[in-house]
Amino acid sequence: MLDLRGLCSFADFFVICNGDTKRHIEAVWRGIIDEMKKNGVVSHHNEGTSDSGWVLVDFGSVVVHIFTSAERDYYQLDKFWGKAMPVLRIQ
Repeated sequence: MLDLRGLCSFADFFVICNGDTKRHIEAVWRGIIDEMKKNGVVSHHNEGTSDSGWVLVDFGSVVVHIFTSAERDYYQLDKFWGKAMPVLRIQ
């Protein structure tokens, strides 16, 4: 999770994670959507598909990116937003 406050105007935090397979990406996406909905939070916008290797879920101030490893390596959002403060990192 990256803290983007003060670095961009469209989000406060990015959550960036990987899925090992298309099915895994779909399960992570569904799990996030379902848990947020249980807490009264619905996404404003969703983009991508598990087939594309990148799914984005926009909750307003928090944007979730779920990648395959190859897509995450290609886009390197962690590096692109290198000035952002890491809030949580799990490996």
